[in-house]
Formats: sequence, structure tokens, C-alpha cells
Amino acid sequence: MAAIDTSRPHNAPTFVLGDALGRALVALKNWNDERVTRNALSRLSDRELDDIGICRGDIARISARA
Repeated sequence: MAAIDTSRPHNAPTFVLGDALGRALVALKNWNDERVTRNALSRLSDRELDDIGICRGDIARISARA
């Protein structure tokens, strides 16, 4: 039978791989949010984009802030 020791000293170094993995997951989420926004806006007609006050050239800039 295996045992896992979950206790560690308070001054133990942080788990660097966990930090890197967390940053990678945040970057992946942000990339996906931009992709979804860009695709949704790209499906709108020029008239619909005009109704919300943007043009096709604004899509990349807007999706990068989403």
C-alpha cells in the first residue's frame, strides 16, 4: 500500500511547474476567448456590425480585448 505525505514545511519552495501550468492554462483560456469572439463577430453581416458600431477592420482589435 502506498502512502502520500501531504505535510511540508512552511518555507518549502513553491512548485514552479504548477505556476507554469497555471500560466499556460490562463493563456489557453484567453486565446480561446479571443477565438470565440473573433468567430462570432466574423459571422455577423456588415449591417449588423454597423448596428453595434464597429466595422470589419475592428474585429481583431476587439477580440484581443475580450
